[in-house]
Parts: sequence; C-alpha cells; structure tokens
Amino acid sequence: MGKVYKDYEQNQMLLLPPSLRDWLPEGHLAFFIDDTVDQLDISIIQNEYEKELRGYPPYHPRMMLKILVYGYCVGVRSSRKIAKRVEEDVAFRFLSGGNMPKFRSIAKFRQRHLKAFKSLFLQVLLMCQESGLVKLGHVALDGTKVKANASKHKAMSYGRMKAEEGRLAKEIEAMLREASKIDETEDRRFGRDKRGDELPEELTRRETRLERIKAAKEALERRAQAEAEAKNETDGDEEESHGVEPKQTSQINFTDADSRIMVDKKTFVQGYNAQAAVDDKCQVVVANDVTNQSNDKRQVKPMVSAIRKNLDAVPDHLSADAGYFSKENVEWLIKEKIAPYIPPKKQKHNQPRVSPRGPITAKMTVSQLMERKLRTKRGQEFYKKRKVIVEPVFGQIKEAMGFRQFLLRGLDKVKAEWDLVCLCHNLKKLHKATAVW
Repeated sequence: MGKVYKDYEQNQMLLLPPSLRDWLPEGHLAFFIDDTVDQLDISIIQNEYEKELRGYPPYHPRMMLKILVYGYCVGVRSSRKIAKRVEEDVAFRFLSGGNMPKFRSIAKFRQRHLKAFKSLFLQVLLMCQESGLVKLGHVALDGTKVKANASKHKAMSYGRMKAEEGRLAKEIEAMLREASKIDETEDRRFGRDKRGDELPEELTRRETRLERIKAAKEALERRAQAEAEAKNETDGDEEESHGVEPKQTSQINFTDADSRIMVDKKTFVQGYNAQAAVDDKCQVVVANDVTNQSNDKRQVKPMVSAIRKNLDAVPDHLSADAGYFSKENVEWLIKEKIAPYIPPKKQKHNQPRVSPRGPITAKMTVSQLMERKLRTKRGQEFYKKRKVIVEPVFGQIKEAMGFRQFLLRGLDKVKAEWDLVCLCHNLKKLHKATAVW
C-alpha cells in the first residue's frame, strides 16, 4: 500500500456562512489593529467627509485607516499592492469588512489625510505611555537616511543650470530665426490641415526644459538666501545678506525638489534625514521628524522640544552620537535638566576614549568635560545603551516593515508619511507588550 495522506477538498461547500475572524490565529496583529483603530479619535478625518453633502457614499474612514495602517505594519505600502491584498489576503479582507476599494481610492485617502497622521501618532504614543511602555528615563536620539521617491540622476547643479540656461536660450533664438525664414514653405511642410504657425516639437521641448531650469535655478537662489539669513541669525550677525548666489555645486532634484543628496554608509543617495527619539523601556518612538539637512547638530533642540510637547515631560538622560555634539547643545540640555551623553568626536570601533587627566578645572572646555564624563563607568553604560535603544528601531522599520524609501514627495508629505511609519512601529510594540486579544 502507498502512503496515506489527509483528504482535502477544494470544492467543499460550507454549510454555514464563514467568519473571516475564524481564519486568523488568536492574537493576530489584524485583530489588534482592528480594536485599536476603533478606539482612536478620527474626527479630524471624518470632518472632511461631513462637508460633502452630495455624491456616492465614501468608504468608511476607519476601514480605510485599518487597511492602510496594517499595510505599513507588514511592509505593504503601495496602494496597488494594498488593493490586491484586500482581494487575496485574509487579514486585509477581514479589516476591510468585505469592501474592496480600488487602489486609486486608497491612494487618494492617504494623500487627503496626511495632516491627520501626526494626531494619530500622538494618540498611539499616549496609549503606549498609559500601558507602561514609556518611562522617559533614558532617550536615545538618532537619524537615518531614507531614500526619496526620486533618482539622484534627476538632479542638476547650479553651475550646470546657468550653462544650460544660456545654451537653451541661444538654441531657441536660433530656431525662431530659422522658423521665420521658412514661413512661406510651412503649408507644404506641415500639410493643408495645419495652420502652419505651430511651433516645431523640438522647440516646444526646449522651451519646456528652459522653463523648468529657470524655476529650479530660482529655487536654489531662494534656498541659498534663506540659509544665509539663518546662519546670520545663529551667529548673531545682523548684516544683511541680499543677493547671495548658490555654490556652483549646489543641486536641486527635478522630481522631488525638497530632497537632497546625502551620504549613507559611504554611498550617495537622494533622500531625507529621518529623525527618531526612542525611549529605552520598550523602544517606543516618543518624537520624530524629517529634515533635508544631513547635519544632525540642529536637531537636538527641536527633537527634545517635540518630546516635551508630545508627553508634557522631558527625559532624565539623552544619548546621541557625535553628529549631534555642539557646545550649545550640551549647555542647553543641562539647562533643561537633561543629562547629555554626546561624544565630541566619532569614536572608532573598540577604541578607548581619551580625555584630560587630573582634576577638573574652570579652564576645561565643554568638549573636554563631556569626554571625561563618557570615560566614567556610568557614562560608558549610558552611551553603550544608545546602540541597543535607537539603532534596532531603524533596523525594524527598514527590514521588518520594509520601509527603505518614501512613497510621497515633498518635505511636508514626507514628514506625514514618517508619522505613519512611527505610528505603526509603536503599534507593533504595543501589540507585542499587551496580552493576547
């Protein structure tokens, strides 16, 4: 006799109506998201629909939010892929309640309610705090480079723009002169059904390119002016800085003008600098932001201020890598009664820290004092924790959730998408920490 296998029948008729809830294991993430989203205040979303008194009834905002949040949690962010999963995946179908929204409806929902994600992030953060997952004893701050929805090959430098602007202007002028000379032959060239005064396609393309280059060049000039004014304000210099010209190497991307070329692990990427402040209790993100500045020094005050705004408190201790160090940052943290652990210089792997020996004197700089502090046993313990607090969070977001590139374009939209990502990260931490639902 041959091997005996269990019977299976794909065409078996069900005697009772099936329940999708029975097809998912107990404690599944979809159940948790279903219950949690039902508890959230989504009036900021619903109010948008209350204004619409005509038209076909829209999909329920809670249902749309559930499938969107679950999609980000499991690494399915594309509206097309979410729509496909709603048709094929049990968890998505359970959350959609039998509805099957098209991908355009999902994409439109996300675009329409970007401003709501910050409010939802805060609500989930407060849930984490109430559940005992946030203590604000030690918070680690770090940033990670995330690719923009744009290719670095679609960028152009200010110097090249100036050259291209002149070249295209000359080409267009020459083509217009040539066109004026051949007016009499246009009927023959373009046919009787044409007026004969249409611009050649090649000229139209050149004019469009010239317009885009001019707009990008003006944007770079505005950026250089704003940066100069901000620098003067920081340095206390009241001198006016009108007519500041960008550096010849300054670039702007034609696909996403807010993104920047940044170094990420010794490679250049067109992207953004995503910031996260993470509590050491359960790796909950207590504050987040996105900037197009690759330098982290300016992020300490805004991120700590965001923690205070979100939770009405600040951490006892804050650790960050050398990229966040400055005399002003350290002094400001101490003034805010936050113990800083930020090395003045980047330390090579397994290299012992060196600081001035002997008694502390009034002549010692902030940098020297911080190096001495990080050499103490307590200082070493706090700084070592940084790597196991914040760095694994970026690993979980990029690897487990598959978030390695923003889908949206523009700094404001990217900030909102990062709110959604951090919201989902905190939801997964809350799901893991709570009892089986």
